[in-house]
Formats: sequence, structure tokens, C-alpha cells
Amino acid sequence: MKTFSSPSNSSTITGFILLGFPGPRERQILLFVLFSTVYLLTLMGNGSIICAVHWDQRLHTPMYILLANFSFLEIWYVTSTVPNMLANFLSDTKVISFSGCFLQFYFFFSLGSAECFFLAVMAFDRYLAICRPLHYPTLMTGHLCNILVATCWILGFLWFLIPITVISQMSFCGSRIIDHFLCDPGPLLALTCSRHPVIELMSSTLSSLLLFIPFLFIMGSYVLVLRAVLKVPSAAGKRKAFSTCGSHLAVVSLFYGSVMVMYVHPTSEHEAGMQKIVTLFYSVFTPLINPVIYSLRNTDMKQAMKKLLKKWKMFSSSHDL
Repeated sequence: MKTFSSPSNSSTITGFILLGFPGPRERQILLFVLFSTVYLLTLMGNGSIICAVHWDQRLHTPMYILLANFSFLEIWYVTSTVPNMLANFLSDTKVISFSGCFLQFYFFFSLGSAECFFLAVMAFDRYLAICRPLHYPTLMTGHLCNILVATCWILGFLWFLIPITVISQMSFCGSRIIDHFLCDPGPLLALTCSRHPVIELMSSTLSSLLLFIPFLFIMGSYVLVLRAVLKVPSAAGKRKAFSTCGSHLAVVSLFYGSVMVMYVHPTSEHEAGMQKIVTLFYSVFTPLINPVIYSLRNTDMKQAMKKLLKKWKMFSSSHDL
């Protein structure tokens, strides 16, 4: 177990204190109720997409298989932070163990990395479907789709493995207080006994590559998609193409619009309150909004959701009998 040491105190302390959102007890209970509701709605929304794709044969296509994996990822992404946050709202000490902190650090960043790769692969799928419609079935086969899905998961969980492992082996001095609701690299590096510019540079470089390479790939894909859509003669064809891409572009905008602010320079001194709000937006509220965006803008998904709701009502009725 890694310990904290203080020059003026020979005792050692294990774990960190996550300040979260400090305030009076009444506010903590209110926040607990709010984020419990958000968490449950996120699980229900993303879980519904997974069930709809699983049970509706028409959705057994690469586009929806990728979407189901993305929803599965979102469930675990929000689970990597919110349950601990909820426990902190009701806790007086707000302590997280050293191992718990770095497990959260690893899973939060690994799932976030996988999300970047999935958004890029989903853009590639839309590019093939719209720009190469005749060759799409032969290009985006089930086998290729499975390879792309596996690659996203594997790359995501390997991307930050080395810097997280190195940071976990460092010595931490003095204060063990992290003014955040999760274990974040910036506050953690600030607690180390000495500066580690190589690790800071590595973290910054990996974050920049992770964010900008998939983002540029997504933007390049959609430039080609837009060029192809503008050549479509019928207005109905253009609307259909824009509708299939619009939901994905909205999700990309929500995620990248906030996450780029935070992790290009992980050791830069963002104001703590703003850092929490931005992190909260892309890690908690974006997974809540995504199922709504994909369901409202996609006719096939709306129909599948209606069928899923009918099945649930039939199951409930038969169960009541």
C-alpha cells in the first residue's frame, strides 16, 4: 500500500480525501438524490438501447452493434465515478483508499479512451455507408465490425496503462486532499513529493494524441460525408443521410467540446470549481443525454424502443396475472 509522508510528521496515512462538492448536510442529501436519479436514468437509457439492438433483428447491423457497444461503455463509464460520488455525499470522511483511487483513475481513463476510439469507428462506419453505399455490405462485414469493436476496447484499456502505473508508484507528500469528485491526474501529480516532468509530458502527449487523432479522423470523415450528401439529388435522401449522421455529430460535439478543455494539459491549474463542472458534464450528463439523442433522431431506434416497451408491458401484465 502506498503511503503519504510529511516532513513534519513521521506518521503515515493511506488513501486520499476526495472533497467532491462540499457544503451543508442538506445540500449533500439533495445532490445524492439528484445524482442517484441521473445515474438510474443513464442505466435505463443505455440499457434500453442495448436491449433494443439485441431483440430487434433489423438492428443487427454494424451501425447498431457499434451503438450497443457504445451504450455498454457509457454504462461502465458513468459507473466508474458516480457510485463513489454518491457514497461521498453521505460520508463524513470522504476518504478513498489508495488502491480504490488508482482503480478509478485507470477505469475512468480507459473507458474514456475507448469512447474516443468508438466515436471514430462510428464515424468511419457512417462514411462507408454514405460514401460507398454499394460496397458497404462487403466492406463493413460482421467480421470487420467485431475486429473494430475489439480494437477499441483493447486500445482503450492499454492507452494510459503505463503512466497510471508509474504515477501509482510515486511517493506522495503532505496534504492528501484532492479537490475533485474523482481521482484525476492533475491533482494527483500535484501531491507527489517532487516534480516529474517526464511523466507530465507523457500524460499530456498521450491525452493530446488520444483526443486530436480520433477527432481529426471524425472531422475528415464528415467532410467527405457532407460532400457526398450534397451530391444527392433528392431532398429526402439528403434528409435521411443527415438524420443518420446528426445524432453522432451531436454526441461528438458534446463529448469533445468539454473533454478537450481538461486533458490536453493535465497539470495546468484550472479553477477547481470549473474543472469539476466540465468533468461532470462529459462524464455524467453526456452518458445521460446520448440515449435520448440517438433515440429521438433515429426512426429505426424509435420503432425498436416502442417494440421493447410493448414487450415490457406484456411481460409486466403476464407477471401480474
